[in-house]
Amino acid sequence: MNRRHFFKKSLIASSGLVLAPLYISCSSDDDFVADEGNPEVLPTKDVAQFKEQNFVEGVASFDPIDTAIIIWTRFSGKEEGATIKWQVANDITFNDVVRSGEHTVSKDFDYTLNIDVQDLPSNSKFYYRFFEETTESISVVGETITLPSESDSINKMTLAVASCSNFAAGFFNVYDAIASSSADVVVHLGDYIYEYEKGGFGTNGNTGVNTAALGREHKPDREIISLEDYRARYKQYRSDKALQLVHQKKPFIAVWDDHEVTNDAYKNGAENHQANEGDFEARKKRAIQVYSEYIPVRTSNPSEIYRSFNFGSLLSLHMLDTRIIGRDKQLAFADFFNADGSFNFVDFGTALQEPNRKILGDTQLNWLGSKINNNSTWQVLGQQVLMARMFMPAELLVNLGQSPEVLQKTLTELTAIKLRVNTGDATLTPEEIARVSVVVPYNLDAWDGYAVEREKMLTMLSGKKVITLAGDTHNAWFSNVKNVEGTKIATELATSSVSSPGFESFLNLTTPKAIQRFQNALEILIEDLEYTNSSQRGYLSVTFTSSEVVASWSFVDTLASENYVLSTERTETIS
Repeated sequence: MNRRHFFKKSLIASSGLVLAPLYISCSSDDDFVADEGNPEVLPTKDVAQFKEQNFVEGVASFDPIDTAIIIWTRFSGKEEGATIKWQVANDITFNDVVRSGEHTVSKDFDYTLNIDVQDLPSNSKFYYRFFEETTESISVVGETITLPSESDSINKMTLAVASCSNFAAGFFNVYDAIASSSADVVVHLGDYIYEYEKGGFGTNGNTGVNTAALGREHKPDREIISLEDYRARYKQYRSDKALQLVHQKKPFIAVWDDHEVTNDAYKNGAENHQANEGDFEARKKRAIQVYSEYIPVRTSNPSEIYRSFNFGSLLSLHMLDTRIIGRDKQLAFADFFNADGSFNFVDFGTALQEPNRKILGDTQLNWLGSKINNNSTWQVLGQQVLMARMFMPAELLVNLGQSPEVLQKTLTELTAIKLRVNTGDATLTPEEIARVSVVVPYNLDAWDGYAVEREKMLTMLSGKKVITLAGDTHNAWFSNVKNVEGTKIATELATSSVSSPGFESFLNLTTPKAIQRFQNALEILIEDLEYTNSSQRGYLSVTFTSSEVVASWSFVDTLASENYVLSTERTETIS
């Protein structure tokens, strides 16, 4: 019994949150030993005869570091609970098992199991599996890695960056593509699930997609609010075979965005939470509990998901929470229109520069400051929303909701004026100049709505080699992140969505020509923007070496069929 030491990292955390236990397993405390020299939990039956059953949501691994990895599964074979055994091995045949143990799952945490397997060698690949003997059930074999330590010599690391996977919007072909990619780790920047009801956002949202015909209507069919609602939605998403495959093949480092709780959430409310849906704080706690059951996080308090990962001395990845823990309520353009219908730019500008508006909060910002002062070549911020300035002419923002004809006329006129401005055309009138120089942020949910705190962070990052990663918008972006003086501080790489529709749906851009015109116009009209893709679903691959970062945006050609073609549209090198 002195070698039987499983520890529950957390059952009850701060703020009354009930969280799934993260069981820590060290090399000296496996559940059973066959003898003094073999720390293997030996099955009492021949697992070769077991069936791949009852682990219907597959397996997954999360939050790798240089000495540990979290492995996950869910068992559905017994309502009263079951004792699940697990093994981690150096080989896919499990002839060289390095760690093993067992634990009983229960309905308290929806029969999920999270094991933090510690004291592993760095920069190594492992295989893992789970089995339950009374039902003779066994899981698929998962693959995972530990990260390199500072003493490991590594030439490169590749991250696959993904976000915004809406089950109703079509097949998760993007996840399938990532599973077969050369990425070492998947960085998921949130909106792993969507909370909407059957027929809600994303339904039939992409060209050629018929949600009902594909069998991808949301379950339960209502907006999810209760604990069991959230659990049912995660189970539906984890039933997707492409999502199962990418979890089986790659470790994930994840943060939540808003839809893991509800749309446009902030620290004490959300756009998609109404009074008749109960107390928001209680709903948020339920959502975070289920998130911890299905997406375990390496942190001392799982309600605080900001944390850092060191990939040797090559890069440090700092995962931030720009959504829940510190965010003040978003500004709304509608609040700044005068009675005569004109826009009050003075009051809007004052609100935008309010010094106490936060998206991170002081505690998280100070934490980030303590983490970036290390010897890593690259400092990387993994966070939810766009950080670069996305200021577009106010006239264009107003006309984004107009007919395609009005929008196209506006784009044509404004881009022509801006090109004349860029060439120093002396014949421009003050009225023409004003049409392109009066600019406003298009997305107040992003960092543009929290300008003062952004400046504080950019000051902190100054002088370092910084890459910022973002998701949320369902579109791909490549931008320069500049401070208020116009000095470039970082490069922003933003991924498209796995499946959620982008600008092409919102603006009814129905032809390749219309889409290309819109993208070209944005690249001309938005000062710090270098590239955008506003119509395709895909992911971002980012490869780091000591001298450069190579970013590639790849897209699938359809979500309406599981037969797809993947193509890389754009590659950028940052040095």
